[in-house]
Amino acid sequence: MFQLHEVQRAAPLPTRYVAPSSLSEAVELLSSHGAAARLIAGGTDLMLELSRGARTGVGLLVDLSGVAGLDRISYEGGRVTLGPLVTHADVIASAPMLTAGLPLAQACLEVGSPPLRNRATVVGNIVTASPANDTISALVALGAEVTMASVRGERTVPVTEFVSGFRQTVLEDDEIVTAVAFDALDGANRPNRRRGVFVKLGLRRAQAISVVHAAVVVELRGLDIVDLVVALGSVAPTIITVPEANELAMDRELDEAADDIVGAARRAATPIDDIRGSAEYRSHAVGVVVERAVAALAGGTEADRWPHEPPRLAPAAQQPVAARASTALDDADDVVTAAVNGSVRRAAGAAGKTLMDWLRDDLGLTGTKEGCAEGECGACTVHLDGAAVFSCLVPAGRAEGATITTVEGVASPEGELHPFQQAMVDTGGAQCGFCTPGFVMSAAALLEEIPEPTSEQITVGLSGNLCRCTGYCSIIEAVRTASVDTGAVQAAAVDAGTVPQAPGSGGSS
Repeated sequence: MFQLHEVQRAAPLPTRYVAPSSLSEAVELLSSHGAAARLIAGGTDLMLELSRGARTGVGLLVDLSGVAGLDRISYEGGRVTLGPLVTHADVIASAPMLTAGLPLAQACLEVGSPPLRNRATVVGNIVTASPANDTISALVALGAEVTMASVRGERTVPVTEFVSGFRQTVLEDDEIVTAVAFDALDGANRPNRRRGVFVKLGLRRAQAISVVHAAVVVELRGLDIVDLVVALGSVAPTIITVPEANELAMDRELDEAADDIVGAARRAATPIDDIRGSAEYRSHAVGVVVERAVAALAGGTEADRWPHEPPRLAPAAQQPVAARASTALDDADDVVTAAVNGSVRRAAGAAGKTLMDWLRDDLGLTGTKEGCAEGECGACTVHLDGAAVFSCLVPAGRAEGATITTVEGVASPEGELHPFQQAMVDTGGAQCGFCTPGFVMSAAALLEEIPEPTSEQITVGLSGNLCRCTGYCSIIEAVRTASVDTGAVQAAAVDAGTVPQAPGSGGSS
């Protein structure tokens, strides 16, 4: 029998899975199980750590995704508060964030690709505590605070204290991060005008870990700087700030202080050589990104490059998390029930598996492919409760009570191909069977959300999918071809009054 090399074999996932119905139930589980339990919200980092064997001793996953109210972003009293289930996609879709916390929105837009952003949470990003994690720098620059809760009570610390070292935090084994909050840039909590921006250098346009990045927030009295925070990522074991930049810039205009700010940032950085770049290159790049950030703030152009209606690959009006009954999987015989491709399906075997493996092994839906098992290639993309996600990074227990569509369910019940599937045939976009299913799922979600996408929206919408046959041109052409048919169908439905018209779906905006 063929045997995988040990580096190719994934470590076993925890076989016990609980999705509590309340925060208090989750806290009690952590209190009783200690380090053997691990919280999961999006899980895009944790699932990888577990499968790679980088996190050991975990016997129980506590999934917060069924707890109502934890996915809210509130803007009250000049303060922005994010719950622990707020995803990067939620931040991007929240219009007030573009003025209240622009650096955070810009950082979230740089994380992975749309299917990854549909699952990955902002809180998960800071708990992982990598110095390359984009949102940590934005939150540091914004002066964010992190609130944690346990059976012992609640405590709040600045995000700069929450991250205690390289991939280390002060979060105890029995604690849950319940909120991340900061003063809104456009709020009334400060007497002066505050503005901010996030700038990143990566090796590609999507799915890129930072080579370096910077978040800069400035407080101005008139044109003079009264406070400046420069936060740098990927240049030290943790996200660092540059106090010297603030000292040199005080009571000066941004244009006048720009060179000194850039110089201070370069002096503060202590990068290393790694696969993404040499220390010498990073030191130079720090100056480039900080210079661009300061120039944007000085010119008032920090929001100019925000894209028009960035695709989410999710319903335009996604519903808040609804309260669900507790779910527990303790062994391989426990049954999970889900609506899959329009039919109720029940199957055991979900304990200790990813959603991808459960769909393939236990439901026999082998159209969903395993390409990388790391959320990098998109071959395993499915729709989970309407949103495109990478099923290799979702615990199978999350399927309980969910609505799931795989590539087998994209065509109509009568067997008529989806417009994109037909367009893939017509344009020659359908190539090998490994990557094509993932492209079908991403494109179908894109066309559902934006029936007539622009070229930029198509590029972003497909950015989570890799084509091993290098046939991107024909695949993009297939989206364009399908958009004509999809847009016509949607327009006819709107005219007939059978469906509401979604924002950005071809009507006036």
